[in-house]
Amino acid sequence: MKIDFKVTKKQMEFLKAGADEVLFGGAAGGGKSYGQLIDAFIYAMKYKGSKQILFRRSYPELEKSIIRTALQIYPRELCRYHKTGHSMTFLNGSILDFGYIDSESDAYKYQSAEYDVIRFDELTHFTEDMYVYMLSRIRGVNDYPKCAKSSTNPGNVGHTWVKERFVDIGEPNTVHQLKDGSRVFIPSKVTDNKYLMAKDPKYIQRLQNLDERERKALLEGCWDLTDGMFFAEVKRGLQIISPFDIPTDWNRYFVMDYGLDMLAGYTVAVSPAGWCYVYRELYEGKDSGGEGLIVSAAAERIKELIAADKIQCYYAPPDLWNRQKDTGKSIAQLFREQGIPLTRTQNSRVHGWLALKEMLKECKDESGRPAAKLRIFANCTNLVRCITSIQVSDKDPGDVALQPHELTHSVDALRYFAAAHYKPPKTPTSKPTYNFEFEKPKSKFGRGEKVKVI
Repeated sequence: MKIDFKVTKKQMEFLKAGADEVLFGGAAGGGKSYGQLIDAFIYAMKYKGSKQILFRRSYPELEKSIIRTALQIYPRELCRYHKTGHSMTFLNGSILDFGYIDSESDAYKYQSAEYDVIRFDELTHFTEDMYVYMLSRIRGVNDYPKCAKSSTNPGNVGHTWVKERFVDIGEPNTVHQLKDGSRVFIPSKVTDNKYLMAKDPKYIQRLQNLDERERKALLEGCWDLTDGMFFAEVKRGLQIISPFDIPTDWNRYFVMDYGLDMLAGYTVAVSPAGWCYVYRELYEGKDSGGEGLIVSAAAERIKELIAADKIQCYYAPPDLWNRQKDTGKSIAQLFREQGIPLTRTQNSRVHGWLALKEMLKECKDESGRPAAKLRIFANCTNLVRCITSIQVSDKDPGDVALQPHELTHSVDALRYFAAAHYKPPKTPTSKPTYNFEFEKPKSKFGRGEKVKVI
């Protein structure tokens, strides 16, 4: 039986992609969902008895888009859809399930499942925890290739983590070998879909009518969306710079946000002219996939980080001075006993964020070139990732969003430094000047005089 599926060049790249994790993403109309279904069909027919699952965030989304399209393009002679089980079975015993994950707990419904390929349509609609958990369901005793293949537009709740996982790792259309596997990002635009352009040439015009943010995401496939980002002013080349050798006579400080879930610590050098540079990073704990550090272990990591640096002051938030019920000692006291004498900073969130934003805003250096009072070395990778990703709180526009919590540790540490070091510019003051005349009263000796006061 001959099947004539028409695919675009970009869809063909998605079909042939050989990485452990593949993302086919970008503008609307690029044929991403169609590409998923064709790829799933080919895999099912090629690997007898294989098992796949394709996710959307809710079942109505599946039913009105993916399943409906599958029923239109899949030959009925080769497969059959079972509505009660939301699955497609093929003549050779292969299975394509259609699933949804609407909440974090939904993912655990698949705890005992095994799949050769897991697929996400509109990946940015999911959280990172949902995605990573389902990766653990990719397993099997057969020799079939195992992978996760996803498609999506920019934006939505998962925009930040999807961008970090696939877009920010390097050049698109290139397989990148990472410590946890290989990944590739295949960008697409509506103009790549010649079939849509031929059948519906006015689709681009309708996308152009969207508001700016939606237009950038859906028409241009732009991943650099700053709307909703708390630190939209932060840019590479301005606040994020290449490392250089810090002069030995500059003052150096250490600032941290500490808890058993995460230790985020940074060394900051301040030039004689007051320019601040975050030049070294310590980022370790449960939220980074490691183990939580008790105080003694955290103190050792800090000592290793600062090495031979002469630290002027170790900044930390006020909550570390709260006494522990079991020991009667504060965490700050425990750090002091380990040779790290902490200095308490202010913990006013709004004040701290305003101070940090003042230090990050664009200004001119001594040579008249664009600069910022506080700059970050690019080798502080977690701080760069978090400060360019964290969103505005939906409850308080003057605060950052507290979720995802993992993004908050490093920026909180930087907030403590700003709260301690930011000094508002002085308002020029001068002696008051007076410029008026008055008539001095007559004395008994003669007429009055005009007196001028300046």
